[in-house]
Amino acid sequence: MSNTPLGKILIVDDEVELMNTLVETLGAQNYLTEGCTSAKEGLEKLRQQSFDILLSDLMMPGIEGIQLLKNALEIDPNLIGIIMTGQGSIQTAVDAMKLGAFDYILKPFKLQGMLPILARAMQVRQLKLENVRLRQWVDHLRFESPRYQMIGSSLAMQRVVQLIEKVAPTDATVLIRGESGTGKELVARALHNNSPRREKAMVTINCAALQESLLESELFGHEKGAFTGALTTKRGLIEVAEGGTLFIDEVAEMAPSLQAKLLRVLEDGHYRRVGATTENHANVRIIAATNKPLEEEQKNGRFREDLFYRLNVFSIMLPPLRERRSDIPELIDHFLKTRQLGSKTMRVTPEAMDALMRYHWPGNVRELANVIERAQILAEEATITIDDLPEIIAHYGQPPSSQDAPPDHSTHLSEVERRHVIDILRRSKGNKVHAAKLLGISRRALYRLLEKYRIDSPTADAPAAAPNQSPDSGNGSSPGNRD
Repeated sequence: MSNTPLGKILIVDDEVELMNTLVETLGAQNYLTEGCTSAKEGLEKLRQQSFDILLSDLMMPGIEGIQLLKNALEIDPNLIGIIMTGQGSIQTAVDAMKLGAFDYILKPFKLQGMLPILARAMQVRQLKLENVRLRQWVDHLRFESPRYQMIGSSLAMQRVVQLIEKVAPTDATVLIRGESGTGKELVARALHNNSPRREKAMVTINCAALQESLLESELFGHEKGAFTGALTTKRGLIEVAEGGTLFIDEVAEMAPSLQAKLLRVLEDGHYRRVGATTENHANVRIIAATNKPLEEEQKNGRFREDLFYRLNVFSIMLPPLRERRSDIPELIDHFLKTRQLGSKTMRVTPEAMDALMRYHWPGNVRELANVIERAQILAEEATITIDDLPEIIAHYGQPPSSQDAPPDHSTHLSEVERRHVIDILRRSKGNKVHAAKLLGISRRALYRLLEKYRIDSPTADAPAAAPNQSPDSGNGSSPGNRD
């Protein structure tokens, strides 16, 4: 058995014999254990030292287990509470879980049944502590504004924040890699704002947005008369960023001739304006970003190998959103606060959140931000529903269609819903606005139901389809017409 303790447990139980037995038994399982026989004594221990798990009896004289748990979580919100209870107090134990208990254990219990619960509790404890450390890192970092912070508690984002914290104070060249929309410029700005150069300018240039000749002039500057239209001398962005940071976005789009000039800047800091005969020296930190695999670009002769090695002194890889789905609720909450369009902060319904969590997000965080902004515009009152999401995303929150589902009770419920919609439309004489009001749903929701069940607006005299008929088929014999 490893000498490293599995965790530290405080055991509180007014049954002295049981408390002592647990202290000894769990201590033999490589846990650090302390015990006491009252909640008051337990709270005093929690104030004096840190514990991972609170293992407490539910029914005790004076302060009972639930109140002890509430007070303990005020002292340490990341403490994991486990309640021990007799058979007759199960409902009370369940209530304790609603207040923050991780689990409950029925008395009498066996050690082998308790150990897996403690192991899971320690896993949750470690995750909570990791999130605390991430928040400390994020709070420690400087950002332009609350809107442009690094958001996410996933392990992937924790790693990104750690790398930013380590490399930001240096002058090392950084290559930021990741798909479009993952936040590469946000990382670049975090690197600059947490560097000794933060009092100077950060200048950004996108290589994909300019032709080769314009990119050269923008980056290195030009002398008067260097080419047609060069009426005055112009400083390049390398010169503008003197003492600060130059962020070169989409660096893989840079032409080979410019790659050689950029390599010279990285090697010794020297560069020459277009049309100049003398060289300048740049005191600038360079951060580059790309969404292309530079190794493949090298093999295909589109990117210099020596430039890649000079840029790739320190690399930060940003994960796509589909690989950190657990961060989506945090990102949505952030966007609803920092990109709020109305006077009220909106909430997202569970159905809409489920669709947002399941969508694959090819546009990554940028796409998510735009979807949330659009949904705020479409939402009624202060609630974003699945009907406020783009059709391609809303599809991920829909239950399987009746065509794919087995013929069970859920299919019958779908049929009841379809017939009810048809009946309301008939009563409304095909007026969809009136029908939506009678159904208590929005017009968008009604249109979705019409499309789902392939319902044409029936007239007042049109009969509802028979239960086994397709919504728009006379005999129901064609399965292709069924949703």
